[in-house]
Amino acid sequence: MKRLIFDEDHEMFRDSVRKFMQAEISPHVERWREQGICDKDAFLKAGEQGLLCMWAGEQYGGMGIEDFRFEQILIEETLRHGDLGLFLTLHSRLVGPYIGHLGSEALKERLLPQCISGETILGIAMTEPGAGSDLAGIKSRAVRKGDDWVINGSKTYISNGVNGGAFVVAARTVPDKPHGIGLFVVEEAMEGFSRGRNLAKMGLKAQDTAELFFENVKVPTENVLGDPQRGFYSLMHFLAEERLISACQAVAHAQVAFDITMDYILERKAFGKPIGAFQNSRFKMAEMRTALDVCQTFVDQCVMMHLDGELGSDLAAEAKYHATELESRVMDDCVQLHGGAGYMSEYRISHMFTDARVSRIYAGSSEIMKEIIARSIGLDERKLSS
Repeated sequence: MKRLIFDEDHEMFRDSVRKFMQAEISPHVERWREQGICDKDAFLKAGEQGLLCMWAGEQYGGMGIEDFRFEQILIEETLRHGDLGLFLTLHSRLVGPYIGHLGSEALKERLLPQCISGETILGIAMTEPGAGSDLAGIKSRAVRKGDDWVINGSKTYISNGVNGGAFVVAARTVPDKPHGIGLFVVEEAMEGFSRGRNLAKMGLKAQDTAELFFENVKVPTENVLGDPQRGFYSLMHFLAEERLISACQAVAHAQVAFDITMDYILERKAFGKPIGAFQNSRFKMAEMRTALDVCQTFVDQCVMMHLDGELGSDLAAEAKYHATELESRVMDDCVQLHGGAGYMSEYRISHMFTDARVSRIYAGSSEIMKEIIARSIGLDERKLSS
């Protein structure tokens, strides 16, 4: 299906990203999966190509490209020629904007050039052992002491947790208010900061996920992001784009699975003919093709609305929910069409299947997305039960 949202500049960019991924990323993916972490120099190489924090202004060494479609292309080519576990977009579009939009000028001048070059890898630390999607349940504390803030607590399941050099940390600043949360940039050299082991996961084997610990970590005022009592609302503001990113990743990942499955069923034979010749195979592929085209059209429309500043949290939730649920269904069907080979680790579809499972959990679970959508159409349990 021809996609109408890209112009010639976008396609030229896609071609350059494709060549970069094929030359610098694809040859290393299997090793990264085996070692459980991407090489840090993958970020340095991406930085050399101008692929990190593309939105950042030229005064910080960035390209000043606000058009989200360029990031969408980077996501799609990373998934096609690289690996879902290479979290360039988390670094650039999930975490970087907190610093770019909320950070002090001193922090931006010092840190953004390192983020753009890939020298400093970013992560965001919200999830705690007892607080996942429920941000109001955060227990980590930040207390003002003179000109500094002192943070105590722990975080878990933090992406880029091992490679990361700076983290946006959510910590409670107002004990008696559920939403009294501040956002702070904690850098790896700060005394009292430490990280745990690289956590073993079902999927995303190339992606480092760790626990982070904060013991009387002193954070200077210049590392505070926005109002230290209104960080919850800043998180809500950025979540719409985070969920759009998740939707873009999910449909792109599913599209790659569809393509490699098409290649497989045309080559693999059973009972003297290609698997693709059987009615079940043809009908399954037809179903997936239709569903992928519908989903891609919806996600692309959300991207255009986002560019116009019109994408609300409810529609972003719909995109995230629909795309990630479709991704899981496509992965399951594609493994089934591979037969026994689909269960073997040597086939890409096998690890794509396990990689995809987390999509319905992070950036807000499917259950949370349905709650947001239900409230947006007037079905708010709190109001209906009162």
